[in-house]
Parts: sequence; structure tokens; C-alpha cells
Amino acid sequence: MTDAPHLAHGLPAIGATHRSLREQVAEVIRQRIVSGDMPPNTRLIERTLAEELGVSRVPVRDALNLLKGEGFVTEVPRRGVVVTQMSRHDVEELFDVREALEVLSVRLATARATPEELVSLGAVLDDAQAAISTENKVGVGWCNQTFHDAITTIAHNSLLASILEPLQGRLHWLLRQNDDPMVLHMEHVELYDAIASGDVEEAARVSLKHINTSRTICHDLLYGDDHRG
Repeated sequence: MTDAPHLAHGLPAIGATHRSLREQVAEVIRQRIVSGDMPPNTRLIERTLAEELGVSRVPVRDALNLLKGEGFVTEVPRRGVVVTQMSRHDVEELFDVREALEVLSVRLATARATPEELVSLGAVLDDAQAAISTENKVGVGWCNQTFHDAITTIAHNSLLASILEPLQGRLHWLLRQNDDPMVLHMEHVELYDAIASGDVEEAARVSLKHINTSRTICHDLLYGDDHRG
């Protein structure tokens, strides 16, 4: 089991926004987990995190409790808090819920997206293609995350967005390990075309297909087999 790596590099200063200290600390740790800087089973030590982030242990403890609720970290007896190692059952639950909520998000986005929002969404795909062409794995990961987050935004439903946020975070965390980004990218292009067409039912169909592709990829990554087998 590894200890958490240094957190300060490349991160915004804690206290620089109007969000609570707990939320800011949680966001820093969450992004480190999603980016892969903190792999599964990494120990998260309150004292060390507090020193690195320049805060007291109280907001760190509160942030870790928040992340426990989101499923990013787990309390292990005699070991403390560690980054969660997702089980097969956890992955199935994640995708079952994603299937219900993300298809809804795509339906709303298809019905509500403005021309300007569609241009911005298409630009994310251009950035993803450039990242794939240069074999920039980190850039591909961020583009994939941005694409899905943007769809949630253009659905214009703040309650749905708040429910999807921790779910999407765990999904991005899993899919960043994918070594074949072109598969997901081509499905993103197909999904964009469906959303831009304004055909809600077609967009929902493509979204469901994309979710099932992602489900299979995650099972292959974690367990080396197809989830249907």
C-alpha cells in the first residue's frame, strides 16, 4: 500500500474560491484520484495532507468523510483511509445508475442545447483528436471527462448535475486506464452528431450504446474479461 504523493504541484491555492474549505480540499483529493496520481489502496493520512495543503486537519477530515460518501475512499480497519479499490459489484452498480441518469442527461441536452453550446462541445472533440494524434494520454483523459461534463451542463438541470458529479468522477477515474482511446472517441463523435441533430430518441440510443461500451472496457481493464461472461 502506497502513501499519498505530494498534492501541491499544479493545484489552485486552497482558499482562493468562495467554496467551503472542506469542498476545496475534497476537490483537490478527488482530482488527484481521478487523474491517477493516487491509485487504488493509496493511504490518505490526515496530518500529511493537512501539511501539504496548508490547512488544519479538520477540513481534511471533513473532506475525507465527503469522499467516503462519494465512494472515492474507504475506511479500512487498522489501516485508516485509502483510495477505494472497486469490486466487480461496485462497477455494475455504477453503470446501472449511469445508464439511467446519463441517458436522461443526453435526452435533455439534445432538446435544450444552444448553437453556441454545440460549437463548444464539438471543440472538445477536436481537442481529443489532437491529443490522440500526439499520444497525449493525459490530454485524452481530460478531453473525455470534459465532453461528458459538458453534456451534463447543457442538459440545464442543476439537480441532475449534482447527482451525476460524483458518479462521473468515478467513471473518469476508471476509463483513464483505457489504452485504446479511439474506440471511445469515435463513439463520442457519434453521440455529438446525434445530439446536434436534435433527435432525442436517436441520441438516447447512441448514449446507451456508449455506456455499454464503457462498461465492457472497464470490466476488461479491471478483471480481464467481459462482464457478460
